[in-house]
Amino acid sequence: MIELTDAKRRIVERLKRVDSATATELALEFELTDTAVRQHLEALETAGLVHRGTTRPDVRPDGAPHGRGRPAAEWQLTPLASGAFPDRHADLSLELIESIRASLGEAALQQVITERSVRQLADYHRVLEGQSLPVRVRRLAERRTAEGYVAEVRTDGDDLLLIEHHCPIGAAAASCQGLCRSELEVFQAALGDDVDVRREQHLLSGDQRCSYRIIRRA
Repeated sequence: MIELTDAKRRIVERLKRVDSATATELALEFELTDTAVRQHLEALETAGLVHRGTTRPDVRPDGAPHGRGRPAAEWQLTPLASGAFPDRHADLSLELIESIRASLGEAALQQVITERSVRQLADYHRVLEGQSLPVRVRRLAERRTAEGYVAEVRTDGDDLLLIEHHCPIGAAAASCQGLCRSELEVFQAALGDDVDVRREQHLLSGDQRCSYRIIRRA
């Protein structure tokens, strides 16, 4: 993500509040020239933070057409722009884990983890069931990538490797390592009885990624 100057940040925050606006509207809001605002918007567009939405006649605040009423793009934020705003998901996860642990005990925390695993497994079964092993592993990687794990599949001799380059729940997993144990169990159950799943690399052990070897059973 690009470094947001004060002007760019104000534009992003304004679009967050109003959903969409034209360059002229933003220029009037911040007492800047249309040209300056368009340059900021184009830089934000290049960075993937905004996009040009629908067009409508560009008008001044008094309702008169601006520049013969030529159509103006309505600029909107993209999902990537959410990274420009504070995100306390990790903090909230840690607070919830510690609250459950303190008020209900480890057994209750394990019950929550088990329920999460049941839901994960049901979700994975829907996309993996009835497929060949390579397809199962590929679809699992696709599902994990959609969840934020940046996963890929590689072949290593007769085995398949499921590699996850990012852990979106890393802070929670560090506080509650039962989450990592449960995910290994979910992978084993989701991929089926014809394979063994072994974790070979682990972020929490100091590795650069999590890696799982998937071995066909004889």
